[in-house]
Amino acid sequence: MSRSGRDGEAGDAEPVVVVLEAKTTAVVRGVVPTDGLRDFFDASFGALARTIEAQRIGVLSPAFGLYHGPSGETLRLEVGFVTDRAVRPEEGVVAGTLPGGRVARLTHRGSFDGLATSWERLGSWMRERGLTAGEDRWETYVTQPSPDMDPRDLRTELNWRVVHR
Repeated sequence: MSRSGRDGEAGDAEPVVVVLEAKTTAVVRGVVPTDGLRDFFDASFGALARTIEAQRIGVLSPAFGLYHGPSGETLRLEVGFVTDRAVRPEEGVVAGTLPGGRVARLTHRGSFDGLATSWERLGSWMRERGLTAGEDRWETYVTQPSPDMDPRDLRTELNWRVVHR
Protein backbone atom coordinates (compact mmCIF):
# COMPACT_ATOMS: atom_id res chain seq x y z
CA MET A 1 0.00 0.00 0.00
CA SER A 2 2.75 2.43 0.78
CA ARG A 3 5.49 3.62 -1.45
CA SER A 4 9.04 3.42 -0.20
CA GLY A 5 11.78 5.91 -0.72
CA ARG A 6 14.91 7.11 1.01
CA ASP A 7 14.43 6.41 4.72
CA GLY A 8 16.25 7.80 7.73
CA GLU A 9 15.99 8.32 11.48
CA ALA A 10 13.13 10.81 11.32
CA GLY A 11 11.28 8.89 8.63
CA ASP A 12 12.07 10.71 5.42
CA ALA A 13 10.21 8.41 3.01
CA GLU A 14 7.48 10.22 1.10
CA PRO A 15 4.04 10.09 2.71
CA VAL A 16 1.19 8.60 0.69
CA VAL A 17 -2.61 8.55 0.88
CA VAL A 18 -4.16 5.09 1.09
CA VAL A 19 -7.74 3.86 1.44
CA LEU A 20 -8.30 1.35 4.23
CA GLU A 21 -11.16 -0.83 5.36
CA ALA A 22 -12.22 -0.59 9.01
CA LYS A 23 -10.85 -3.49 11.07
CA THR A 24 -12.09 -5.28 14.19
CA THR A 25 -9.70 -4.87 17.11
CA ALA A 26 -9.06 -6.00 20.66
CA VAL A 27 -7.97 -2.96 22.70
CA VAL A 28 -7.39 -1.46 26.10
CA ARG A 29 -8.67 2.13 26.31
CA GLY A 30 -7.36 4.87 28.53
CA VAL A 31 -6.77 8.53 29.18
CA VAL A 32 -3.11 8.66 30.06
CA PRO A 33 -0.62 11.40 31.00
CA THR A 34 2.09 11.59 28.35
CA ASP A 35 4.74 10.58 30.88
CA GLY A 36 2.72 7.43 31.70
CA LEU A 37 2.47 6.09 28.14
CA ARG A 38 5.17 3.42 28.49
CA ASP A 39 3.56 1.96 31.63
CA PHE A 40 0.11 2.05 29.99
CA PHE A 41 1.40 0.24 26.89
CA ASP A 42 3.21 -2.39 28.99
CA ALA A 43 0.16 -3.11 31.18
CA SER A 44 -2.14 -3.13 28.13
CA PHE A 45 -0.03 -5.63 26.22
CA GLY A 46 -0.01 -7.96 29.23
CA ALA A 47 -3.82 -7.87 29.52
CA LEU A 48 -4.24 -8.21 25.74
CA ALA A 49 -1.97 -11.26 25.58
CA ARG A 50 -3.81 -13.03 28.39
CA THR A 51 -7.29 -12.26 27.03
CA ILE A 52 -6.49 -13.03 23.40
CA GLU A 53 -4.89 -16.35 24.35
CA ALA A 54 -7.74 -17.33 26.72
CA GLN A 55 -10.38 -16.55 24.07
CA ARG A 56 -8.36 -18.07 21.22
CA ILE A 57 -8.64 -14.89 19.15
CA GLY A 58 -6.55 -14.65 16.00
CA VAL A 59 -4.21 -11.65 15.83
CA LEU A 60 -4.00 -10.20 12.30
CA SER A 61 -1.64 -7.24 12.74
CA PRO A 62 1.28 -5.86 14.66
CA ALA A 63 0.43 -3.85 17.77
CA PHE A 64 -0.93 -0.32 17.36
CA GLY A 65 -1.68 2.76 19.41
CA LEU A 66 -4.80 4.68 18.25
CA TYR A 67 -4.95 8.28 19.50
CA HIS A 68 -8.22 10.24 19.67
CA GLY A 69 -8.23 14.03 19.73
CA PRO A 70 -5.36 16.45 20.09
CA SER A 71 -2.12 15.75 21.91
CA GLY A 72 -1.68 17.45 25.24
CA GLU A 73 -0.69 16.66 28.80
CA THR A 74 -2.98 13.63 28.60
CA LEU A 75 -3.81 11.41 25.63
CA ARG A 76 -7.01 9.51 24.95
CA LEU A 77 -5.97 6.28 23.28
CA GLU A 78 -6.52 2.62 22.52
CA VAL A 79 -3.72 0.06 22.46
CA GLY A 80 -4.29 -3.24 20.72
CA PHE A 81 -4.28 -5.54 17.71
CA VAL A 82 -6.44 -6.17 14.66
CA THR A 83 -8.22 -9.48 15.31
CA ASP A 84 -10.19 -12.08 13.41
CA ARG A 85 -13.31 -11.48 15.52
CA ALA A 86 -14.59 -9.36 18.40
CA VAL A 87 -13.19 -10.09 21.81
CA ARG A 88 -15.48 -10.56 24.81
CA PRO A 89 -14.77 -7.81 27.38
CA GLU A 90 -12.40 -9.13 30.01
CA GLU A 91 -9.60 -7.68 32.18
CA GLY A 92 -10.02 -4.21 30.62
CA VAL A 93 -9.78 -5.58 27.07
CA VAL A 94 -12.72 -4.64 24.82
CA ALA A 95 -13.68 -4.84 21.16
CA GLY A 96 -12.88 -1.82 19.04
CA THR A 97 -12.43 -0.70 15.46
CA LEU A 98 -9.44 0.63 13.59
CA PRO A 99 -10.85 3.34 11.31
CA GLY A 100 -11.28 2.91 7.59
CA GLY A 101 -11.37 5.47 4.80
CA ARG A 102 -8.71 7.79 3.42
CA VAL A 103 -5.53 7.86 5.48
CA ALA A 104 -2.25 9.74 5.08
CA ARG A 105 0.62 7.38 5.90
CA LEU A 106 4.31 7.76 6.62
CA THR A 107 6.77 5.08 7.72
CA HIS A 108 9.02 6.27 10.54
CA ARG A 109 12.36 4.51 10.71
CA GLY A 110 14.29 4.70 13.94
CA SER A 111 13.75 5.15 17.65
CA PHE A 112 10.46 6.16 19.21
CA ASP A 113 12.15 9.40 20.32
CA GLY A 114 11.84 10.68 16.74
CA LEU A 115 8.12 9.96 16.35
CA ALA A 116 7.02 13.53 17.18
CA THR A 117 9.16 14.88 14.33
CA SER A 118 7.68 12.35 11.90
CA TRP A 119 4.12 13.22 13.03
CA GLU A 120 4.88 16.91 12.46
CA ARG A 121 6.25 16.08 9.01
CA LEU A 122 3.13 14.09 8.11
CA GLY A 123 0.86 16.92 9.33
CA SER A 124 2.80 19.50 7.28
CA TRP A 125 2.65 17.26 4.20
CA MET A 126 -1.13 16.98 4.60
CA ARG A 127 -1.59 20.76 5.00
CA GLU A 128 0.60 21.46 1.93
CA ARG A 129 -1.79 19.30 -0.12
CA GLY A 130 -4.98 20.79 1.30
CA LEU A 131 -5.85 17.61 3.23
CA THR A 132 -7.75 18.11 6.48
CA ALA A 133 -6.58 15.82 9.26
CA GLY A 134 -9.15 14.01 11.37
CA GLU A 135 -8.89 13.58 15.09
CA ASP A 136 -7.96 9.88 14.88
CA ARG A 137 -4.38 8.91 14.16
CA TRP A 138 -2.49 5.75 14.91
CA GLU A 139 0.92 4.17 15.03
CA THR A 140 1.40 0.59 13.91
CA TYR A 141 4.55 -0.89 15.43
CA VAL A 142 5.76 -2.86 12.41
CA THR A 143 8.95 -3.92 14.20
CA GLN A 144 8.41 -5.37 17.66
CA PRO A 145 10.87 -3.64 19.99
CA SER A 146 13.19 -5.72 22.12
CA PRO A 147 15.71 -4.65 24.78
CA ASP A 148 18.76 -5.76 22.79
CA MET A 149 17.82 -4.35 19.36
CA ASP A 150 19.34 -1.35 17.64
CA PRO A 151 16.68 1.41 17.78
CA ARG A 152 17.60 2.37 14.20
CA ASP A 153 15.99 -0.92 13.10
CA LEU A 154 12.53 0.06 14.41
CA ARG A 155 9.76 0.69 11.85
CA THR A 156 6.57 2.49 12.87
CA GLU A 157 3.78 3.22 10.42
CA LEU A 158 2.07 6.57 11.11
CA ASN A 159 -1.55 6.81 9.92
CA TRP A 160 -3.71 9.95 10.05
CA ARG A 161 -7.34 10.03 8.92
CA VAL A 162 -8.13 12.44 6.11
CA VAL A 163 -11.56 14.04 6.55
CA HIS A 164 -11.64 16.53 3.65
CA ARG A 165 -10.31 16.79 0.09
